[in-house]
Amino acid sequence: MKIPFVTFQPLERELDKELRDAFERVLSRSWYIEGAEDKEFERAFAEYIGTEYCIGCGNGLDALMLSLKALEIGEGDEVIVPSNTYIATALAVTYVGAKPVFVEPDIRTFNINPDLIEEAITDKTKAIMPVHLYGQACNMDLIVDIAKNHGLYIIEDCAQAHGATYRCSNGIEKKIGTFGDAAGFSFYPGKNLGALGDAGATVTNNEELANKIRALGNYGSDYKYHHIYQGNNSRLDELQAAFLLAKLPKLDHVNENRRAIATKYLEGIQNKAVILPFVPSYTNPVWHIFGIRCERRDELEAWLSEAGICTNKHYPIPMHLQKAYQELGYTKGDFPIAEEISRTELSLPLYYGMNDAEIQYVIKCVNEFK
Repeated sequence: MKIPFVTFQPLERELDKELRDAFERVLSRSWYIEGAEDKEFERAFAEYIGTEYCIGCGNGLDALMLSLKALEIGEGDEVIVPSNTYIATALAVTYVGAKPVFVEPDIRTFNINPDLIEEAITDKTKAIMPVHLYGQACNMDLIVDIAKNHGLYIIEDCAQAHGATYRCSNGIEKKIGTFGDAAGFSFYPGKNLGALGDAGATVTNNEELANKIRALGNYGSDYKYHHIYQGNNSRLDELQAAFLLAKLPKLDHVNENRRAIATKYLEGIQNKAVILPFVPSYTNPVWHIFGIRCERRDELEAWLSEAGICTNKHYPIPMHLQKAYQELGYTKGDFPIAEEISRTELSLPLYYGMNDAEIQYVIKCVNEFK
């Protein structure tokens, strides 16, 4: 049996008419930037997340970068980010001229460890950027308290967590993306809510911030040929907005399907060589990634490949050891937990429409690894 790491085809087959209709709507209007589809998607996605405003942009990195820029974070400032995440999180900080300050994760959840944040705060710290990695919420009660106590902004990186929820200490369950001053989403095709190309969005409850982010993403312009900021060109185009509008009503169903697959993995994989994901009681993940850990990760990867099962590693080189950040002066051993995750993490296939035979085959092959 051949099992891909991911395939978009089951959802695309189900939404074939809706996606083709979306294309036809845009083509028939002959309006491709900042039109009706963009406005409607922004309205619908803000409503889905539970925020007042949504501003479409070119990609998830820009969603974070524009938020930082709008908050006037820049040269000489520091932003706390997890040491274990995709590099886009740190790049957003770098792009505004600030310094990313890495904080180690909780090795059980892969997410930033709130207990380690305060020791990383200096008089230059302006914000915390928690990443809801693999689709699982960070411990936002603790992070919000720390930010309030130190007068810091929170910009959530929700690139992998569309629809994930967090149960607050008061028992209220909220979608991630609603806890900070702003939150950035990616709609890269492989995301739980993916466009048919690059796309992103920022959500916020702050009207002034929303207007500034929108202007910054449109060459710093508040209206045509009137530029109040030194902005960027990062807008959600009409075609991608239309495709996202076709997919958004299906997102909860997609997430439930992914949860069902993850539950089968969690219950079925019983191999002492494998450490399964840990799910805290406060989170309901959407399982963008099902990441296991194994001391003999590379052997397991080869074993599954031989069986026809494609896997991935998220992420094989931690940010502090990437050449892109060599100027920060870090060396091997500086962030041992991030390095441990990079050395041992393996992501199993998990995609919408994965059938039970495929799921059981993955479980069987993982369990047979010795």
